[in-house]
Amino acid sequence: MRLSLNLGHLVGAGDAAGRVRLAVEAERLGFHTVWAAEVYGSDAATMLTWIAAHTRSVNIGSAVMQMPGRSPALTAMTAATLDRLSGGRFRLGLGVSGPQVSEGWHGVPFADPLGRTREYVDVLRLALSRRPLAHPGRHYPLPLAGGAGRALRLTVRPPRPDLPIYLAAVGPRNLELAGEIGDGWLAAFLSPEFAAEQLRHVRAGRDRAGRTMDGFEVIASAPLAIGDDVGRCVDRVRAHVALYLGGMGSRSRNFYNLLAARMGYADAARDVQELYLAKRYAEAAAAVPADFVDRTSLLGPVDRIAGRLREFAEAGVTELAVTVFGGGTGALREVYEAYTADRTTPPVYPLALGRRGAGGSDARP
Repeated sequence: MRLSLNLGHLVGAGDAAGRVRLAVEAERLGFHTVWAAEVYGSDAATMLTWIAAHTRSVNIGSAVMQMPGRSPALTAMTAATLDRLSGGRFRLGLGVSGPQVSEGWHGVPFADPLGRTREYVDVLRLALSRRPLAHPGRHYPLPLAGGAGRALRLTVRPPRPDLPIYLAAVGPRNLELAGEIGDGWLAAFLSPEFAAEQLRHVRAGRDRAGRTMDGFEVIASAPLAIGDDVGRCVDRVRAHVALYLGGMGSRSRNFYNLLAARMGYADAARDVQELYLAKRYAEAAAAVPADFVDRTSLLGPVDRIAGRLREFAEAGVTELAVTVFGGGTGALREVYEAYTADRTTPPVYPLALGRRGAGGSDARP
């Protein structure tokens, strides 16, 4: 299992410098990828460009770029440019977002998300291959019928025309789609104890496409809080979890809330959402079950985190991207210590910085 860093998104003044320090330290230690996110604040592409300019070898990845905010052709242009400028280090992660962001921020109807995702990926692969962009789809018909447009080709040559595409997925049908058309799955709030149920849907998608799980990436993000008191570590992460269970989506369509319910936390998830939507944020955070936080995070002293890392690897995770909650670069050094602590059982994936298209390797477990 690889070890990576998820920077999330910018939240305030001076935040960029801190994220650059984390990225540079992750590269120095030997982390595989530095990922960046976007919601309705900072965008992932600009952040990754900034990180790429301050690093030389670590991979950079979007986790995730929002599909409602970009046409698939624009995403192809951005991906090709980032891959070219970084020397073949870019990894493209995409997400359909949710109804609040899609309709409230981007003004794009949240209709037929599975069909949109399928066509979006088709257009992306077509554009990145530098073939004429002719696509007869329902959501992204190119060129538009009856207009003056013609099927154009991408002018920049990406280092990898077969750039891997990873899909963020939470619900069962979206998990199947990720398995069917993606090169990997970007997982949020993955618990090793529940991973088999989610991977069952991914495998169903792989089966439908006539493919095995060989070479398919399972990339999970996990909050990281290091300290001797596990309870205090839980408290550092609670507000983050409450935001997703309570505020990321509408009352009826919050995919993270539904995931928590499927994991056995239906009552607590409902309570967190009600409190959050009532703007009682501190109470919402306090209502997040400690067990849910613990099962989906890396918490506590280094030896405990080392054990959890092994559990993520044994559950089928091929890459774990940690999000630091306190401790800065020191936390990265400690989690790296935990990652390499168990010398009796070699890691599933020996740490390496290789990358496709840049003279290195990108071996998979």
